[in-house]
Amino acid sequence: MEKHYLTRRRFIGISAAASAGLLLASKASVASSFFNNADKPNSLINGVQIGVITYSFRSMPGTVEDLLKYCLECNINAIELMGDPAEAYAGAPKREGSQAWAEFAPKLAEWRGSVSMDKFKQLRKMFNEAGVTIYAWKPNALGAKNTDAEIEYAFNAGKALGCSHVTVELPDEAQTKRLGDLAAKHKMMVGYHAHTQATPTLWDTALSQSKYNGINLDIGHYASGTSSSPVPFIEKYHDRITSMHIKDRKFHDGPNAPWGEGDTPIKEVLQLMKKNRYKFPATIELEYNIPGGSDAVAEVKKCRAYAAEALK
Repeated sequence: MEKHYLTRRRFIGISAAASAGLLLASKASVASSFFNNADKPNSLINGVQIGVITYSFRSMPGTVEDLLKYCLECNINAIELMGDPAEAYAGAPKREGSQAWAEFAPKLAEWRGSVSMDKFKQLRKMFNEAGVTIYAWKPNALGAKNTDAEIEYAFNAGKALGCSHVTVELPDEAQTKRLGDLAAKHKMMVGYHAHTQATPTLWDTALSQSKYNGINLDIGHYASGTSSSPVPFIEKYHDRITSMHIKDRKFHDGPNAPWGEGDTPIKEVLQLMKKNRYKFPATIELEYNIPGGSDAVAEVKKCRAYAAEALK
């Protein structure tokens, strides 16, 4: 049985330290001493980094402090961070309930173009000191309607968070060219995510446009959309995969399913990663319906346990 990685008292201490700014102090600080001596989460399993996208916890309170608590409870040490919690932590303006997006978007763009990276660095330090690395983040700032300043902000914030790449839904060819050019300027990868429209050649144009354009593969969507195993695709494009979402779905555009109950060959994919020593993370994405009496943390724990068993 694995250790319980977070007590209520411990997390209250973490949050209080973060709120007071103590996590920016030296390693001699109380917070740092505590973390240096505490057990850290670990989801690097037989050479395969198992992570989680924080979207998995969307049914629960979603501040960055909440998300850190969930990661520690699940014994996961690496994440893909959704954009909204990080931006809220950094002080992004809030959209009023009745405010039109056309009115709010310029205010958000202005904030993104001028905000300091200090809060993003503080967020990174909070997570890192607790033993959690942020390998990717997915801000809503990489679309065709976003300004160049917003896109550059996304790369700068990603670097401040310690990420190797940002992720975004695969756009049209003009936008992948635009993003690829700006990614080259910042020397940071973009991982493009696709749903059941995925095909073995879907990413080819984006990959040809820039060496900084990559693939954020979702094996559940791929299997469901193509009704086939993603293994040949992974073998062919492994050097362009930035990170990979893991979920189970049925073939023929079938629904999401608890792991092991769909048609996605999760175990085969994880064994492939282990055998070939692929270094991109395998990201748990919880999308099946949460059973009554359970919650997202409990279900992510089940997914992690499934991955650990598959990697024995």
